[in-house]
Amino acid sequence: MNERHLPHPSGLPPPLIVSRLDCERLEALLETPQAAGLDTSGLRRELERAQLREPAQMPADAITMNSVIRFRDEDSGEEREATLVYPRDADGSAQRISILAPVGTALLGLRVGASIQWPLPGGRHVSLRVLGLRYQPEAAGDLHR
Repeated sequence: MNERHLPHPSGLPPPLIVSRLDCERLEALLETPQAAGLDTSGLRRELERAQLREPAQMPADAITMNSVIRFRDEDSGEEREATLVYPRDADGSAQRISILAPVGTALLGLRVGASIQWPLPGGRHVSLRVLGLRYQPEAAGDLHR
């Protein structure tokens, strides 16, 4: 069993596509004191397995930092829309998910239609499906966010 994810029908976790710029910024974030007290092993592993692309080459349906994502918790059926943000931009609301939160880490790099099962604290898991992107900075030409 893959230690990052529960088994999928294919036996593999969904592929991830991450912009080179996001990857560089996230790797720098992981070296800060802010991240030192958190379990960032999941994000580190996801960045290691991600396919990197230049920001201008990102598919418009891939979740990048500052994307506005519509997704569903497959267990509860709850649908949410939220922005994936750096910790400095998280305000504690459900509409802004920090990349250092388990759900934020799980969503990074997924494409519309993808689903993932991700571990949560306390031995629980969440199953998420990406329903759509209302905004992606790269697709909008906002490459300097």
